[in-house]
Amino acid sequence: MNRIAPAGRVLAVAAAASLALTACGGGGDTAAQQPASAAPSTAASSAPAAKGDGTLTLGTVLPQTGSLAFLGPPEFAGVDQAVKEINEAGGVLGKPVTKIHMDSGDTTTNIASQSVDKLLAQQADAIIGAASSSVSESIIDKVTGAGVVQFSPANTSDKFTTISDNGLYFRTAPPDKLQGRVLGDLVVADGNDTVGILAMQDSYGSGLADQITKTAEEAGASVVERVDYDPKAPEFSADVAKIKAKNPKAIVLIGFEEGAKVVAELVKQGLTADKVKWYMVDGTMSNTNYLKMPKGTLKGVKGTIPGAEAPDEFRKKLKEISPDLDDFTYAAESYDAANLIALAAEAAKDDSGKSIAAKLPEVSKGGEKCKSFKECADLLKAGKDIDYDGVSGPIEFNDAGDPAVATIGVYQYGDDNKYPGKALEYRTGNIEG
Repeated sequence: MNRIAPAGRVLAVAAAASLALTACGGGGDTAAQQPASAAPSTAASSAPAAKGDGTLTLGTVLPQTGSLAFLGPPEFAGVDQAVKEINEAGGVLGKPVTKIHMDSGDTTTNIASQSVDKLLAQQADAIIGAASSSVSESIIDKVTGAGVVQFSPANTSDKFTTISDNGLYFRTAPPDKLQGRVLGDLVVADGNDTVGILAMQDSYGSGLADQITKTAEEAGASVVERVDYDPKAPEFSADVAKIKAKNPKAIVLIGFEEGAKVVAELVKQGLTADKVKWYMVDGTMSNTNYLKMPKGTLKGVKGTIPGAEAPDEFRKKLKEISPDLDDFTYAAESYDAANLIALAAEAAKDDSGKSIAAKLPEVSKGGEKCKSFKECADLLKAGKDIDYDGVSGPIEFNDAGDPAVATIGVYQYGDDNKYPGKALEYRTGNIEG
């Protein structure tokens, strides 16, 4: 099994470190811009004739509204920066990339489906999004059924590893089982030998709870109580009471918006973060309702969020595009998604979705290392095979369209209860062990 180690160094985290890596969650701004291009295509085993129209049209279905709207700004900025650099470098096969931003909304609306319809009508070759795994699942048939690449910078549901997608779905975010391994490791490494888990009852919550349990128990801890709750329940007093009765040293919270109600109930029953160690996953951490709670409610609480640290130079570039940007979650993954799509089109000499999908694994591994669109495109033009290593990491797609290598960030809340808190470390490793 491969071990998960903090980026740049190896953690001495005893038995819990033996983790094989595998890992979150308008309308229509149209900005048709700079260079893109098409290229003759290449299927996995044969080379079909070019089918694109010669211009790479890149759409996005990312959150401008809804419960995950806070993720939109860094994701849009990441795509915008990539397209800017691609076009400054001459575009894809000499033509400007056309960029069309659309809203994904959330699962309470039909905005994403409507956005996809609009993008398909405008002949999008690839769509970046959605951020929410559930939203992506609701549109994947429509996108991939139209022969268009769907590429998410933030989907982490394990479902997408085996979902029917005509070979057209990819992501730069790792499957949830990676996050489960990292968090299970973290809980045990902090000295907790008894653990309680409160998880929302759906594929996201149950999948993470299963992996956290497996990792923690393999490292010698005991999950003394696990409650899979109904996220639509009006209150969670009975669920929390079950956890309290077992007196665990650590409590893992897995959910989304309802997480604020769960936290309030923990406080009400005396299981405050200064008495019991709380741990959260990306969905729970992203709850903006914590800001309404008394300062210090989440002080010291640790959590995990898929994704690499955005380097300072990259952040500066994004702030030039979006001056108010103060959160960079999934920005690097969005930037890399746009670059990889463009490089795949360049390599295939065709901008059609199927040609791009056929080349995405090729441009992400096995060739000469390169770190920018321009550097990689120059190598392609020279007849070289390339291996794009992005801001979010090495990527290297496996057969399922998942990144073979991925990173999970570990964060800790301060007095202000503000997401995502302070970054403590980043753990990187192979997804499959």
